[in-house]
Amino acid sequence: MSLRTTLIRASAVLAAALLVATAPPAPAPAAPAPSPGPAAGGGETGAARWAVQPSSAKGPTGRNYFIYDLAPGSTLTDHVGITNLGDRPVTFDVYGTDAYTSTDGAFALLPADRPATDVGSWIRVDRREWTVPAGKRVDIPFRLTVPANATPGDHTGGVIGAVARIRTTADGQRVLVDQRLAARVYLRVNGPVRPAVTVEAVDVSYDNPVNPFGGGDLVVRYRLRNDGNVRIGGSGTVTVRAPFGREQARTAPTDLPELLPGATFTVTERITGVPPLLRLTAEVDIAATSTDTALPPVVRTAGVWAPPWLLLALLAGAAGWAGLRWWRRKAAAAGRPSTPDPADTPRPAATAAAATGAAAAGPTPAAATGPTPGAADGPAPGADPRPDAPPAR
Repeated sequence: MSLRTTLIRASAVLAAALLVATAPPAPAPAAPAPSPGPAAGGGETGAARWAVQPSSAKGPTGRNYFIYDLAPGSTLTDHVGITNLGDRPVTFDVYGTDAYTSTDGAFALLPADRPATDVGSWIRVDRREWTVPAGKRVDIPFRLTVPANATPGDHTGGVIGAVARIRTTADGQRVLVDQRLAARVYLRVNGPVRPAVTVEAVDVSYDNPVNPFGGGDLVVRYRLRNDGNVRIGGSGTVTVRAPFGREQARTAPTDLPELLPGATFTVTERITGVPPLLRLTAEVDIAATSTDTALPPVVRTAGVWAPPWLLLALLAGAAGWAGLRWWRRKAAAAGRPSTPDPADTPRPAATAAAATGAAAAGPTPAAATGPTPGAADGPAPGADPRPDAPPAR
């Protein structure tokens, strides 16, 4: 086969695969199609595929769940449809059990070895085992009896169709695997409804960066508890605030899972790029809702220290350098000898007296260099002896 022929055939196969992948889906039927159960492994009992859905004596009614509002002491009869999607008859265990919220927020049912104590124990089937022919559906009746002392609010469970299968592991061991599918049951018992949710704990941690301008990761974990008697949903947001209440970051609303009464769920939010601003506060705001109404907001805060270590180190270094300079200047000033002011220095007594006598005598005339003619005989003849006399002509 030539290379060209190989490429042409490969292109044709790829085009056909793309055409199948992009083909529009077939229109859905009016009643919701049952979801098939998991296929069993290649054990000795063969493969099994089935579906479980709410039904009636005449077949499926289009319901996705069993939803009831009943008073204490009430009794009703309903049907669950189990469809065998395999090619051989299968025997199913049919019974009721209770539901709970798992740690990851999923709707879960009690394990087969744990007896039901709530709505699952109020469901009664005529017999436990039901055989369904290949490709057929059996609508199995059951009775739901609400005790007279049932507490008001939501009670959640499921009607299970289970198959016990023997599987052979890779190393040749044979194990019994209990495969289960269920149709959910949501029962509300009439009486006072009390929706309530609390934030039990908030834990905040901060990955302080070396570079304070780059920002670090702030991780907020908070645990919710449904303290009411009805199912709770809603959303939650986290706001990060710096000192003085300045907002630094806010998460998008996170959808909360359906919390059954008494359930807890932990939410983890990671916020990146938060600068270290000494003290960071995380504010958790829960907007919870029940099936009937919205609840008042629930707010809880917690803080964490986020010191900007690099900036603090620089400030400490600058303060230390300034303090060292001040200390050196002070030490130098303390060790230098002082110079007295001449005006404050006392003078010797003799020197002071001589200076006083000289000031009283007045200026001393300059000494003559030689004898002056006629100086001893008085004024010259014909001269006026007055000092201010006019000169003689």
